[in-house]
Amino acid sequence: MSYSFEYIDIILLAMIAGFIFLRLRGILGKKSGFEEDVTQSFPHEFPNVNKIKKTNFDIFDDKAKSEFLSGAKIAYENIITDFSKGNLKNIKNLLEKKVFNQFQEAISEREKHGNISETTFIGINSAEIKQHDRNGNFLEVTVDFVSEIISCVKDKNLKIISGDPEKVKKVYDTWKFAKDVKSNDPNWSLIETNV
Repeated sequence: MSYSFEYIDIILLAMIAGFIFLRLRGILGKKSGFEEDVTQSFPHEFPNVNKIKKTNFDIFDDKAKSEFLSGAKIAYENIITDFSKGNLKNIKNLLEKKVFNQFQEAISEREKHGNISETTFIGINSAEIKQHDRNGNFLEVTVDFVSEIISCVKDKNLKIISGDPEKVKKVYDTWKFAKDVKSNDPNWSLIETNV
């Protein structure tokens, strides 16, 4: 009698296994021989990111201009204040090598004479794109800035040589920024001042 229960258990287990097999086959499907080769479905290389970037920068629409100007204003303020402090370390990545060297020379000359520059940046009244061009792999944008700054230069005895520490001065600057469209670096570089 006990043997018959074992056969019934085996038959029940076989039926359950068969049922599970049929359900899985119905859900997962079966190989028919006409499947697409997955290796051919996807490109082996990602699309050329530089080509995509290039086309995006070719379209310098209102949104791109607005985003650029937001960054340019921040860069302008940082460059003015850090140059005044004589510390280019934080803004080095925003300056093209020639401009960096010019700024460094001006700071060295100031320090050589023992002069101290004091600048308080009040704010930017306006920043407008004057011109934008494609120059080879570079997109160049010229911006007119109008800002308000309090600045003066003092000698080593703290005597004022130029400027006025009490007077807000309106400053007009025209700067040119550039970006290599083939570079992964998102930053623009200042390539020229007072264009």
